[in-house]
Amino acid sequence: MRRIAIMNQKGGVGKTTTSVNLAAGLAKAGKQVCLIDLDPQGHSSLHLGVEAFGQIPTIYQVFTGQKTLAEVRQLANDRLWVAPANIDLAGTELELIDAHDRETVLRSAIEKFSQSADLDYIIFDCPPSLTVLTINALTAASDVFIPLQPHFFALQGLSKLFETTALVKRRLNRALKVSGIVLCLYETGTRLAADITDDLTRFLEQSDPQAPWASAKIFSTRIRRNIKLAEAPSFGQSIFDYAEKSTGAADYAGLVEEILALEQATQQPAASAA
Repeated sequence: MRRIAIMNQKGGVGKTTTSVNLAAGLAKAGKQVCLIDLDPQGHSSLHLGVEAFGQIPTIYQVFTGQKTLAEVRQLANDRLWVAPANIDLAGTELELIDAHDRETVLRSAIEKFSQSADLDYIIFDCPPSLTVLTINALTAASDVFIPLQPHFFALQGLSKLFETTALVKRRLNRALKVSGIVLCLYETGTRLAADITDDLTRFLEQSDPQAPWASAKIFSTRIRRNIKLAEAPSFGQSIFDYAEKSTGAADYAGLVEEILALEQATQQPAASAA
């Protein structure tokens, strides 16, 4: 089971859009997927039509030990489950402040969950800040995908993201690596987008081979600006259900194909060695 944290501390870069549509695209491709909403705003949940109000259990109750992950997940579509969130999740930081295992609560919950759940992917939609929720996601994840808008200030914040992943890898999760960078809100034909992409490529090529981001791939698929991607959440649907023939659906379908091909390429050397 592959565990992917979609992470960027900067808001408005396509993080939730990528989390939801990547999860939906993998499910559409025949994979069993669970999307875990770790943002107290609950936007991933709402995007897929799951409203966490009243007595509906949420991921907050997993962090407090009241529920298991199996008890809070809800089926949002064929092969696609969502562990929803709401504003209660904002209290997790204070409630876990004295807990000795505060960084590994989610990992422990997933380990128990995986014993009975037949899943191919778990996708974490991280909050747009480096809080205990984000650290929990990184501690539980095997891979980090970073959605990035090709602007100068987006590159400035990238070093902080890399520092955080290096710290978590060193102290909490030796298996963690930054596997991919997804360029979102991409404006084709602009000089700025091309320049930022070139700068990012050079930075990765010059990285320390031992760094968690040393083998990161800049996905060839660019997620272009598309109004259908902005409209889909208000209908509680992924882009594949809302506008299957749109540019947004084509872009995320291309991203899913790249990820599946990357997984297959990773598995082949392991099979040969075995």
